[in-house]
Amino acid sequence: MQITDKDRELLAILSENARMPTATIARRLGLSRTTVQARIERLEREGIIAGYGVRLSESYEKGLVKAHVLITIAPRALSRVTPELSAIREIQTLLSVSGRFDLIAVVAATSISELDLLIDRIGEIDGVDRTLSSIILSTRIDR
Repeated sequence: MQITDKDRELLAILSENARMPTATIARRLGLSRTTVQARIERLEREGIIAGYGVRLSESYEKGLVKAHVLITIAPRALSRVTPELSAIREIQTLLSVSGRFDLIAVVAATSISELDLLIDRIGEIDGVDRTLSSIILSTRIDR
């Protein structure tokens, strides 16, 4: 896979707004519309662009209570715990990490009380030994 600087610029623009018209992207990149369309198709075909999603509005996001939940699991329990965590829709991201904890879950709830129940639910999963939570107060950078 050969990624050029223009490809990186294109990916950055699509990350800002994947619904931006191709002609607008082309003007911003200084390329023709057909060239931009061909680049997008190549990036999709090569699997660099795996899909498109929804970016929620800032006002909606501000209404959610988010937290990092650090999770320690029992030895050899990862394959049992991961599917159960995956079934919890409030978990937005689940990361394997090194250090004292095994996983970090980024979670979002509609209220503090819902967050409390969610953290309890994670802690009750067979194979989860311990959790430690930190509520996210604000996001300083989100790319």
